[in-house]
Amino acid sequence: MDNNRYCVIMCGGVGSRFWPFSKAAKPKQFIDFFGTGRSLLQMAFDRMQGIVPNDNIILITNESYEPLIKEQLPEIKANQILLEPVRRNTAPCIAWAAHHIKAINPNAKMMVAPSDHVILNVDRFRENVVKAFEFIETRDALVTMGIKPSRPETGYGYIQMGEQVEDNFAAVKTFTEKPNEELARVFLQSGEFYWNSGMFFWSADSIIKALNDCAPEVNTIFEMGQKYFGTDMEQEFINSYFEASPSISIDFAVMEKAPNVFVEMVDFGWNDLGTWRSLYEYSPKNRDGNVTQNCKALMFNSHNNVVAIKGDKLIVASGLEGYIVADVDDALLIVPLEEEQRIKQYVNDVKTKFGDKYL
Repeated sequence: MDNNRYCVIMCGGVGSRFWPFSKAAKPKQFIDFFGTGRSLLQMAFDRMQGIVPNDNIILITNESYEPLIKEQLPEIKANQILLEPVRRNTAPCIAWAAHHIKAINPNAKMMVAPSDHVILNVDRFRENVVKAFEFIETRDALVTMGIKPSRPETGYGYIQMGEQVEDNFAAVKTFTEKPNEELARVFLQSGEFYWNSGMFFWSADSIIKALNDCAPEVNTIFEMGQKYFGTDMEQEFINSYFEASPSISIDFAVMEKAPNVFVEMVDFGWNDLGTWRSLYEYSPKNRDGNVTQNCKALMFNSHNNVVAIKGDKLIVASGLEGYIVADVDDALLIVPLEEEQRIKQYVNDVKTKFGDKYL
C-alpha cells in the first residue's frame, strides 16, 4: 500500500429522505439495512481495506456522531475523526479534510467517498479505485467516478463525457443536476452520460488550488487556519470558524467550474442508498414485486411496495399498490413510492408542528 494515499469518508448527514428509519440520533449510515451485521458506514470502511493504510482513513462527521463511530469502528483512532460543529454541505467538509491531510502529508492523494453507498461488485470497485489513484498521481486532475446508467433516473446528477484521455477516463464536458424523465431518457440513449457517484479523487494540493480558484469564499477560512491543522489547536479553530463557511456542495463550488475535471467511467453495481426507492430497486422482491425489509409481513392483493418495520411487529396489508410503509419506534410513514421526493418536506412539516421529538 502507498502511504501517500488517503480516504475521506463523509458520514455526517441526517438522511432525512429515509425517515423514519433514518433519524437525527442515528442516521442511515449507521444502520444495518440488510441484516448482514454491518452498517453502511462499516461496509464503506471494509471496502477500503488493503487499498489505503487504516491510519490513512479519515472520517468526517457531525460532532454528535462521534460515539456511534467509535462504537462501530473501534479500530479508528480519535485523530482520524474530524468533528464538524455544524453541517455545511460537502465543499467545506472536503476543504477541511484536504487542509488537514496536507498538514500531515504534503504529498497526499485523496479519495472522498460518501458513507451510504451500496456496491455489489467490491472487487471491481477496488480495481477502479486503484486506477483512479494512479491517474491522479501522474497529473493535476480532479476525478469523479461516473456510473454507467441502467435506467432514466431523475434523482441523480449526470456527467457528460468529453474527449477520452486514457482507458475508461475522459474529460468532463458538462454536469447536469437531476433532469426530468424525458431528458434522462435522452441521456441514457445517447451513451455519453454517466451518473455522478459523488466519489472523488485528487491530490490535496490540487483540490486546495481548485477551491482557491473556484470557491475562495469556502477556502479562505481554512487558509486562515493552516498553522493549526495537524496540531492540538485544530478542533478549537474549527469550532470557532467552521460555521462561517458557506453551505455549498463540492459539485457547485468546484467540479462544475474547474478546467481539469475528469471522469472515470465505471460499472460495479452501484446504488446511492439515498431514498426509499433506491432501497426498493436494490432489494430482492417477491413474485408480487414487494420488498419486506427484515420484517414480518403478510401482503394480500398488494404489489410493488416496500415495507420496513423495526422490531417484532407484524404487518398485514391489503390493496396497496406502490407504497412505502415504514414503522420505527414512535413514527409510521405511509406514502406512495412516487411521492418519495416529498418525504424531506414532510419531515420539515413534522418538525414545524411537533418539534424534534419524532426526528
